[in-house]
Amino acid sequence: MKRKHVLILVLMAFVAVISGVGHAEKKKTEAPMTPAAAPPEVAVADVIEKSVPVYKEYVATTDGMMNATILAQVQGYLIAQNYKEGSLVKKGDLLFEIDPRPFQASLDVANAILARHQAVLNTAQSTLRRILPLAAARAVSQKDKDEAVGRVQASEAEVLAARAEVRKAELDLGFTKIISPIDGIAGAASAQIGDLVGTSQSQALTTVSTVDPIKVYVPISEREYLQAVERIKTRTAEYTKTQFDLILTDGTIWPHKGTLGFADREVDPQTGTIRVAILFPNPDNALRPGQYARVKALMATEKGALMVPQRAVAELQGTYRVAVVDADNTVRLRSVKVGERFEAFWVIQEGLRPGERVVVEGIQKVREGVKVSPVPYSAKP
Repeated sequence: MKRKHVLILVLMAFVAVISGVGHAEKKKTEAPMTPAAAPPEVAVADVIEKSVPVYKEYVATTDGMMNATILAQVQGYLIAQNYKEGSLVKKGDLLFEIDPRPFQASLDVANAILARHQAVLNTAQSTLRRILPLAAARAVSQKDKDEAVGRVQASEAEVLAARAEVRKAELDLGFTKIISPIDGIAGAASAQIGDLVGTSQSQALTTVSTVDPIKVYVPISEREYLQAVERIKTRTAEYTKTQFDLILTDGTIWPHKGTLGFADREVDPQTGTIRVAILFPNPDNALRPGQYARVKALMATEKGALMVPQRAVAELQGTYRVAVVDADNTVRLRSVKVGERFEAFWVIQEGLRPGERVVVEGIQKVREGVKVSPVPYSAKP
């Protein structure tokens, strides 16, 4: 009897399970279908083909067009500084004064010595004038005549030497007034009033630099130098259009264009570079020697360059890639080789063809093989 009841319970449980499964299947078949997700919308731009200028930037330093090192040419004590440090001075302006009294005394002594030798010469010439007629009449000996001639010649030599000493003393006295040899900006003074200057241990008193135009030195490689020489020889269009921009340390661009000045006489054997001077107008003397800057040079014009907006290029560990949208709006990730940046674009050297579409906005939404809904990209102002 007990076995009969157990069998009945098992059959009832089995029926309940079957009924539940059928009910679940029915509910599953009756559930509504979820619609497929719409393709993500992305902004795309065409790969354009355009001639673009090719620039190159160099680290540069400024220097004066002329730099005059002001030294004391005579030894003495500094008694005056007659210019304002950092100001513009003209050629011939008085910069410093050295105590002139010792040099004035030396000049007075030199003049006295000259006067004495001139008096001796005058006496010797008078004696010779008296002896010559007597010698012609044989009233005096030949020896007396020769001695008189010798005394005149010796006195003339003494006068010449004394005059030279006077000129030297005049120069030394003039050197006590130290003037500027050029127009330019006068630097800070390295000597103070009362210092003994003009000694072998003395340093330069100051430096005067002409800074309009200002000279900007750029180191270039031997290869670049040889290429520039070749352009100069052939007078190519790229050479005639060469321009130079000066970019200051704060990022501002100097308003005046530079022109090629000259190349240095030798290549630095340690760096393998040669210095090239670019001349920039500096009408307000705002630029000063010793500043660091960058010079941007227009090297050539690349014709038919392929360009895409910079935002379309993704960089990952030194490699670059773009998302290309093909004809059926499928995304293909492609590695590219980039060139120079130009305005808001990037020149693509390898990996793209003219007319292809690349994703500019919404790159984070796409992956290889995904369908997208492209819309034209418009650059925001």
